[in-house]
Amino acid sequence: MTEKMPIRVMLVDDHTVVRRGLRAVLSVSDDMRLVGEADNGEEAVQLCERLQPDVILMDLLMPKMDGIAATKAIHERWPKVLIIALTSFKEREYVEGVLKVGATSYLLKNASADELVSAIRRAVAGLPSLSPEAAQVLIQRVNEPAQSGSDLTEHERDILAMMAKGESNGEIAEHLFVSKSTVKFHVSSILSKLGVSSRTEAVFIAVKHHLVR
Repeated sequence: MTEKMPIRVMLVDDHTVVRRGLRAVLSVSDDMRLVGEADNGEEAVQLCERLQPDVILMDLLMPKMDGIAATKAIHERWPKVLIIALTSFKEREYVEGVLKVGATSYLLKNASADELVSAIRRAVAGLPSLSPEAAQVLIQRVNEPAQSGSDLTEHERDILAMMAKGESNGEIAEHLFVSKSTVKFHVSSILSKLGVSSRTEAVFIAVKHHLVR
């Protein structure tokens, strides 16, 4: 009888302490093996090309390239690599954003070791795992009435207001202390939710429907 190969896991988080804790969880799981670690999305994409892990535990807010952009890049190039978002954030923009670009599961960092290990095993078995908070976000999204701009988050409304002032992605990124790729993702989300294809159209709808102050 052939021995089953362990699940090859890669960690992506810019906090060393978090990676150390995850490393400890994986070390006591006989069916899992840590194959690599990255502290930003850009490094994660590079490592993924070389290591081809089975599962990636992906933080979302990181320098150089955030987790959503990294998830999108990895999923497009290596769709068989399973990505579990593991973050401290439960806002809709993060939940919907990373699931939309290819993540299979969404967990918060307060998940127990058992929940984390179970999520990895479920991912390999083709089953998603969602924290209760993430599940609630998706339920609210489905139940909301359709109205132009009604599903914009407060954060997206703030960015839309800056767009209305004529600010570029770079200027918005400086104001919010985030990367340009993060702003670009949010702008794309705003255009999608408003059903438009350009910033000009988005601003027009924002003013027409009083979405910005």
